[in-house]
Amino acid sequence: MPPIVGFIGWHNSGKTTVAAAVVSYLKAQGYAVGVIKSSSTSGIEFDNPDTDTYKHKAAGADSVMFVGPDQMVLQTRRSELSLQTFAHRYFSHVDIVIAEGFKYARQIPKIEVVRDEDKRLKNEVSGIIAVVTDCDIAGDYVFRTNERTEVGMFIEKRFLADTKSEKEKTALLVNGQKIPINHFIQEALAGSIAGLVSSLKLKEHVSNIELRIVLD
Repeated sequence: MPPIVGFIGWHNSGKTTVAAAVVSYLKAQGYAVGVIKSSSTSGIEFDNPDTDTYKHKAAGADSVMFVGPDQMVLQTRRSELSLQTFAHRYFSHVDIVIAEGFKYARQIPKIEVVRDEDKRLKNEVSGIIAVVTDCDIAGDYVFRTNERTEVGMFIEKRFLADTKSEKEKTALLVNGQKIPINHFIQEALAGSIAGLVSSLKLKEHVSNIELRIVLD
């Protein structure tokens, strides 16, 4: 699963501007980047009543996906899946995931964007590894709001310095939640499933296998 770095901050703190600049920087360095954004606002309009996707959703569809020549868009009901599970399920093909929001996500490194020194999240959330602000805040990793390239370099060095390092070979999700498994179990599961698939004598080369099991 790719590393996840979250950008958090109060409304209008500027976190979207900083996060988007970091995405641009990482893309310029040749990385594949995914973005997952959360919102606490309900009723945000995504498509309008004239579209087919809206009509399907209005008809009661639980999930609607639009596939065009340049993009795919999936709309589905809100899920309680963790941020890690979202990233694994939908962004396993990228090098890194930039998350905006998700301030209470557990075990996710976060960069806090601060506009008002009196409104900090450090006492409410865990995992803050850096701060972006123009306020007089001291710390090991404090960046000014115009130092967006430096923030991108910080993320690159910390999470992408060795993209050739040993990557997760096998991921296990149970009831939608990702279960951590050690390298030995990953290798054992991968070998067993790959052996079964190879016995099917498929014509094309197999480089990626996805397996879903539904129990009664």
